[in-house]
Amino acid sequence: MTPDPLVHIGALLLFGFAGGQIATHFRFPRVSGYIVTGMILSPSVTGFFQETVVSEELSIITDIALGIIAFSIGGSLVLKSLKKLYGFILWINVMESFGAFFVTTLLICLISPYIINSGIPPHSFWSTFFPMALVVGAITAATAPAAVMAIVHEYKAAGPFTTTLLAVVALDDVAAIVFFSFSIVLANSLIDAEALSWRIMLSPVLSIFISVAIGIVSGLIFRKAAHFVQRRDAMLGIVGGLVLLISGVANSVGVSLLIANMAFGFMVANFVVHPHDIFSVVEDVEEFVFSMFFVMAGAHLNIAAFSASGFLLAGLIILGSFTGKFYGARLGAIISHAPKTVRQYIGLALLPKAGVTVGLILLAKDTFNSSHFSDLMVNAVLLSVIVNELIAPPLVRYALIRSGEASNE
Repeated sequence: MTPDPLVHIGALLLFGFAGGQIATHFRFPRVSGYIVTGMILSPSVTGFFQETVVSEELSIITDIALGIIAFSIGGSLVLKSLKKLYGFILWINVMESFGAFFVTTLLICLISPYIINSGIPPHSFWSTFFPMALVVGAITAATAPAAVMAIVHEYKAAGPFTTTLLAVVALDDVAAIVFFSFSIVLANSLIDAEALSWRIMLSPVLSIFISVAIGIVSGLIFRKAAHFVQRRDAMLGIVGGLVLLISGVANSVGVSLLIANMAFGFMVANFVVHPHDIFSVVEDVEEFVFSMFFVMAGAHLNIAAFSASGFLLAGLIILGSFTGKFYGARLGAIISHAPKTVRQYIGLALLPKAGVTVGLILLAKDTFNSSHFSDLMVNAVLLSVIVNELIAPPLVRYALIRSGEASNE
């Protein structure tokens, strides 16, 4: 008997709830419990979820969850709250995102030729190792907004540190998508030995512009429609419908659903009357969304696809991302004269990886001519994501508590 997809969706929710409760009992963030639950249910552990279920049948859950999460992150960018902090936010974002990109790219360039040799000619550094380093380095600039948002809400954190953190996280994904867009163009050119042209290099800029335009137009439409919505449950339907519509349109035209929904959330937060009431409606379903999304993220684990090279490459990715983000964030905070709590703890809260990282590496999978090399790269990134998502949430929790802004310790 082939189970109906609803069986798997029900299992996502029920097992995810159980995993979250167990994590809470042991004083871990619920996100960690969701991910471990997904790992246990993955094709390579218990096999409860088959590979086709994870990669095909339930893949739409990832898009839905990312759309809602991006909307919430965009809603955290309230101009009134950011006016006094924008200097901190920009400096921290630039230094830590570029730091992760630079350090990871450098480590992979220097070390990967010595740890990856199966089927890779020794003379192919510029057509294989360097393009991979660029692509993976760009992806490490991302921070998982869902993980940070879930922990912020779980511990009811609020204050300058939390506002700075959420703004930096929102910009992190934008930075990662920008880095990735240009890196994939350069990687394709190196792999195919083709000359770069201005038309090719401008395509990522056009993609970002279209994504922002979709979000702005949707925000203007919602601003007009919100006046006619009186009931709370109806408001959820309007917001949810627009998020799904934006995500679908973005996917259809080949642009970023994350940037589009962030722009939509930004418009609602800053140009719609009583935005708090609107986002509070979305918060009612966020735990439901987080549960499914992170169980699915853990279910991507594929132990059989790993090798010694894959584990070492994953280690380089984790080390590069951690070093670049932690010290880059601290340097940005020092340069911008950020408050002491931001200087000390912001770097610890920028380490989670999840949906954006997984989505971007899957997009890059077909870039390389060698399937062995592509599989190695993808699985190394997935392993680094899983390790990060187990280690990072407790560090986010620690940073929020030490900053004095976690009211539900």
